[in-house]
Amino acid sequence: MQKRLSILVVEPDPERAQLIVDGLRQVGDHDIRVISEQAGLARQVTELRPDVVLIDLTNPSRDIVEELAVAAGPNERAVAMFVDRTDEHLTRSAIEAGLSAYVVDGLRPDRIKPILDAAVTRFHMARRMRAELAATRAALEERKIIDRAKIVLMKARGIEEEEAYALLRKTAMDQGKRVSDIAQQLVMASGLLCR
Repeated sequence: MQKRLSILVVEPDPERAQLIVDGLRQVGDHDIRVISEQAGLARQVTELRPDVVLIDLTNPSRDIVEELAVAAGPNERAVAMFVDRTDEHLTRSAIEAGLSAYVVDGLRPDRIKPILDAAVTRFHMARRMRAELAATRAALEERKIIDRAKIVLMKARGIEEEEAYALLRKTAMDQGKRVSDIAQQLVMASGLLCR
């Protein structure tokens, strides 16, 4: 990890917070902020906009895991949670909440760097996968619209599918638009005319 990170540490115990800060300072020159109050966490995270949120909890409940995960915004930044003990349901809740790392057996200074690296890497992988999924969904929706537009043209003009697509493509090129935009316009116009 070469980049200087903005790290927000959520730890109510000042001694444990200092251990975490010391451990973070040993692994790099990061901008580290500590907050001890979980109340107003979402607001503070929004204001501070950290790259990473480290949450250290001695004995978390499922509700706390979900609340903190939502407040820390795991879709916007890497979130690593350290707990002293857990159970199967709590682990599942943490993973489903989108945490980048969920570490049982607390936080020790010698584990900070590998866990921080893993959390940041996992966060970037998840972000990339979400972007790819969104792009795939958008492409599928475009394909559906194009297929509907081809059907409209095939029925209206009595042409084959290849000709319908060629007509959509030519119209798009002539107008400097995307095929899916022309297809959307055609489907909407067809819907208005057929009512």
